[in-house]
Amino acid sequence: MALVGSLLKKGIHFSNIVANRRKASLHQQQKKTLAKLLAKARYTEFGEKYNFDELLSSILFGEKGAFYELYKRTVPVYDYNKIFNEWWHKSLEGDKDVCWPGTVKYYALSSGTSEAASKQIPVTKAMTKAIQKTSIRQILSLGHYKDLPPDLYEKGFLMLSGSTNLNPHDTGSLAGDLSGIQIQQIPRWFRPYYKPGQKIAAQRDWGLKLEEITRVASEWDIGFVVGVPAWIQLLFEKIIAHYNVKNIHEIWPNLQVFAHGGVSFEPYRKGFEKLLGKPMIYINTYLASEGFIAYQSRPGAVGMELVCDNGLFFEFIPFTPRNFDSDGAMLDNPETLMIDQVEEGKEYALLLSTCSGAWRYLIGDTLKFVDKSRGEIVITGRTKHYLSLCGEHLSVDNMNKAIDLVSGEMGITVKEFTVCGIEHGSLFAHDWYVGVEESHVDAEVLKQKLDAKLAELNDDYAVERRHALKEIFVTVLPNQAFYGWMESKGKLGGQNKFPRVFKKDLIEDWKNFLKTEGYIAP
Repeated sequence: MALVGSLLKKGIHFSNIVANRRKASLHQQQKKTLAKLLAKARYTEFGEKYNFDELLSSILFGEKGAFYELYKRTVPVYDYNKIFNEWWHKSLEGDKDVCWPGTVKYYALSSGTSEAASKQIPVTKAMTKAIQKTSIRQILSLGHYKDLPPDLYEKGFLMLSGSTNLNPHDTGSLAGDLSGIQIQQIPRWFRPYYKPGQKIAAQRDWGLKLEEITRVASEWDIGFVVGVPAWIQLLFEKIIAHYNVKNIHEIWPNLQVFAHGGVSFEPYRKGFEKLLGKPMIYINTYLASEGFIAYQSRPGAVGMELVCDNGLFFEFIPFTPRNFDSDGAMLDNPETLMIDQVEEGKEYALLLSTCSGAWRYLIGDTLKFVDKSRGEIVITGRTKHYLSLCGEHLSVDNMNKAIDLVSGEMGITVKEFTVCGIEHGSLFAHDWYVGVEESHVDAEVLKQKLDAKLAELNDDYAVERRHALKEIFVTVLPNQAFYGWMESKGKLGGQNKFPRVFKKDLIEDWKNFLKTEGYIAP
C-alpha cells in the first residue's frame, strides 16, 4: 500500500470533518470577509476616498444589516473600463497603495474575446495566497469521494496552463494568463507532482507546448488533469494518435479526476468520453482572472460552492431589464443583493470585492443558485453573451442545453459553437455557427432540431419565433475554424475559450475570417 497516499487520504477525510464543523453561516462568512478587506485596504487611496474606516465601524459596531446598506451607498459599482480608467491604471504605472496595499507585481490578461483588447486584472500577493488556499481546499474535498484509492494522491497532476514566461511592463510588473502566474508560484512541496514541469510550462507557442507534452506523456503517471475542456480534449487526441493507442488510459492507466472550468463541460462530454478507457470523476471549477470563486465540493452536486471566507466578497445584481440593457451593459444604480437576499432559480450578474483591489466590480458572468443553503451556483453565461434582440432572452445555458440535446439525437459531436444576432429584413434572426467532428452533417436538419429545442427550453424564445424573430440560420463548420480564429487573436490555449455569442464589430471580424480561410463563400 502507498503509505504517503494512505496518510494523505486520511488527512483529507479528517480535514473535511473539521471544516464542516467550523463553518459559520454564509452571511456571517461574507460579513467577516468584507471586514477583513476593508481593514486591509483602509489606508489605500481608494479606501481613504470612500471612508473605509466608517464602513468597517458599521460592520463591527453598527446595527445588523446596516453595514451593507452603507457599503452600497458609499462605494460605486464598477465595470472594467471604469475601475481601470479611474484606479487600476495608477497601479499599472507603478503607483503603490492605490486599491490594495503595496505595489502590484502581476496582472492577469483576461481570456475573454468579447472585447477588442485584453483586460489587465491586478493579481496581488494576497490573491495568489487566496487562490492557493482554495486550490488546496478543492484537493481536500476529494475526501468525499470514498472510492478513490490511496495511491492516487501520489500520482501526477497535469495542469494545462498558459505560459509562465510572462510579459514585462516598463514599470517592472508582469502580465500573462492567470494560470501561468499561479504555476510560476506553486509551492515547493507540490512541484514533484506537477506536470508538465516548469520548462514546458514556459513555452508560449501553444502548438509546440502540446507537442512537447505529447512527446514525454508516456513517462508520466498522471492521476489528475486540470484545464479548459477544449484544450484537454485536443491534448488527449494528440497523445492517442502519437502513441497509436485506443484511449488515453492506455498511456495513463491511473487517470481518475478531471477538474475543468472556463465553459460548460456538457458540449464536450460525448467527444471527451470517446477518448477514455474507464470512467472518470469530473469536478467543476470556477477560477476567473479575478479570483478562485467556486468549485464543486461534493459528489453529485449540481452546482459549485461559492468560496465565501477567503478574500472574496460577493454581491448579486438581478439580471433583468431594470439593471441591464439589451446589449448586456449594466445600467446606472443597479439593484444589488448580498448572499442571504438571493433566490434560487433566478439569474444574477456577479459583483466582486477582492484582495486584489477590485471593489464592487462587475465580473461579467451570470449565475443561478441551485442550493442557496450551501451557496451552490451554476454559471449561466455572460452579461454580454446572451441574445435578446426582441425579447427572446436566450442565455448561454439555454444554448448549451439545446446543443447537447440535439447532438445526442443526431449522433454528432459538437465541440464549439457561436451565435450572432442579426437584422433580417425589418425584423431579426439568429445566425448559428456549429463546429462538428463528423464530415457530413445536414445543416437543415440541425437547424430544425435546434430551433425546436430552444423553443422547448425557453418560452420567450418560442413566443418571439412566432413574431419578431423571423428566422434562424445554421452554418456547419469543422472545429478547426474556431481554433483558427482563436489563434489569429493570439488566444489559443490556456484559460481562453471561444465566445458563445458574437456582437457588434466581432460579427464582421468572424465572418471575414471564415471567408478568408475558405470556410464560407466570399
